[in-house]
Amino acid sequence: MSNFLSLALDKVKLSLYACPCQEWRAEMFQTLAYYSSAFYKDFTDYAGSELQRLGINYGALFFVIYVGKHPGCPPSELTKALCADWGHSQRSITKLVEDGFMTKEKSGRTYHLHLTEKGLRTFQVSHHVFFDWDQANLACLTDAERTDLFVLLDKIVHRKKDARKCMMPCSYEGGAEK
Repeated sequence: MSNFLSLALDKVKLSLYACPCQEWRAEMFQTLAYYSSAFYKDFTDYAGSELQRLGINYGALFFVIYVGKHPGCPPSELTKALCADWGHSQRSITKLVEDGFMTKEKSGRTYHLHLTEKGLRTFQVSHHVFFDWDQANLACLTDAERTDLFVLLDKIVHRKKDARKCMMPCSYEGGAEK
């Protein structure tokens, strides 16, 4: 367990003893929202420090990852796959092109996105960031527990697939519509 999570759990335990409404506080900390927030904060802090050296922020990272996995994709595909707002997506692509992470080449009536050498390095480092964080934080779980955890999380993330709503960057069928 990471130091952040250990400290967070210690604070929870201390606050439970100091509060007369122990039952309510215990219930609040036994929610997916609480754990999601704790994991998000811990991962963005970790990833941010690693990615800062490359000159990219956490939010732009998902654009680089998608283009790295789908070279030559048009901006509309990227926008839909990341469930992003069209304007935000276009501003992010423009910034990534200006900062030298990707190219935007016109072919006929459409544009196609490709990573530059700098973008490819960032793409490779991003995989290490994700896997290293997972390895450090999931070390206390057995292989079977890890498998069960990811099966359950996948079920939660894709539960609204039929409703065509997007919870996170994804490329599954039924992502956000324009």
